[in-house]
Formats: sequence, structure tokens, C-alpha cells
Amino acid sequence: MLFIGFALVIAIGLALLVSADAGSMVGLTQDQLGQLLPLVAILIFIAGGLFSRRYKFSELFGNLVLWAGIFGVVLVGYTYRDDLTLVASRVFGELMPGIAVVDGERGSATFRGGRDGHFQINATINGSDIRTIFDTGASAVVLTHDDAQKAGYATETLRYDISVSTANGTGKAAAVTLDQVEVGGIVRNNVRAFIAEQGALEQSLLGMTFLGTLSRYAVSGNALELVD
Repeated sequence: MLFIGFALVIAIGLALLVSADAGSMVGLTQDQLGQLLPLVAILIFIAGGLFSRRYKFSELFGNLVLWAGIFGVVLVGYTYRDDLTLVASRVFGELMPGIAVVDGERGSATFRGGRDGHFQINATINGSDIRTIFDTGASAVVLTHDDAQKAGYATETLRYDISVSTANGTGKAAAVTLDQVEVGGIVRNNVRAFIAEQGALEQSLLGMTFLGTLSRYAVSGNALELVD
């Protein structure tokens, strides 16, 4: 019965906080507090199972402190959810190079360098996921033969009449226009590009026909930042 009383006090108190014209509390608006009420109800329900038998006062107080702590952690986590998402993205970017850490407010995407010193960049080209290498030495975006097929090109019908320099030496490429290139939320349409003939290129390159449209790109230590 003591727990039921505590539960009612908590529920009524939260309801008053939501309905009151108080603006915000601990960084949360009334609407956000209202969204938390179902979670609070679930916690109270779970805690009710723990109190279905008789406890000593010390056990009762300890459990109340535990659940209050859990609720506090959830509340703080919800309040700082945007910051926590950014931290998680940074950790994920360190573990998996090529994944962008996106800052929507600044319109930027940041990538971590790989152990080989290259910046792997996961791009979406014509709707297909393609891994590229950041390369300011490439005058254009260059797709491998296989990646071009993923992007929807019938490679056997292309004219490979342009000489290009690659890590494997000099090869031939075909000129195309990519419908869309998206990198870390940065989107460009009608991007001029080359498709390398089969065997001429090991990995697709994110070159200057995309990079040159950005307001800024910079390498600092082991981080590459692209700014829309």
C-alpha cells in the first residue's frame, strides 16, 4: 500500500507538471514530459511487481532510490539525446571508416581516415551504395566497372575513349553524367564522371566534380570534413 501511495504521488505530480503552464522543466517542454509519461507508467508497473510481497523499510527505501535513479538516467538521456547521438556517431565512425558523422546544423560530414591513410567515403550514387576514396587528384568522380553496373549503367555499351591515370597505370574510361551523388547528407545532381574500363581501377574515386561543388573541404589530423 505504501508503494501505491508513492506511485500515485509520482503520477499526479507528473500530470500536474504537464498540464501546468510552466514552460519547461529540466530542459524538457510540457510536450516532451507528456511523451515520458507512458515510460514512467511502465516503470511503475514493473516496480509494482517488485513490491508484491512485504519488504523491510530499508529494502523498500533502497528500491525506491533505485527506480528514482533509473528514471533520472532516462530523463537525462532523453534531454541530451541529440548530443548522445553525435557521440555514438563519432564512435561508430572510428570503428567503421567510411561512415559519416553528420552535423545537420552546419551542413557538414566528417570522416575518419583508415589505417592506410586514405579516407574511405560511403556514397550513394544513382541510389546505390558505393564505397569511394577521397581523391583531390582526380579531376572527376571515377567509378570502377563493377560500381558503374551497380549504379545502373550498361557498361558494355559505353565508349572507353578517354585516357586516365590510375594506380594501375594508364587506362581508358567512358564519360557519363551521374544523376545524383549523396555523401553524408550532401546531395549533388548531374555530376560529371568517368567509368573506368574493367580492371583499370580497384576502387571508385570521389573526385573534383563533386568536391569542387562544396563550400569547403579540409583534412585535419585523421579527420576529413566536407561542408555543403
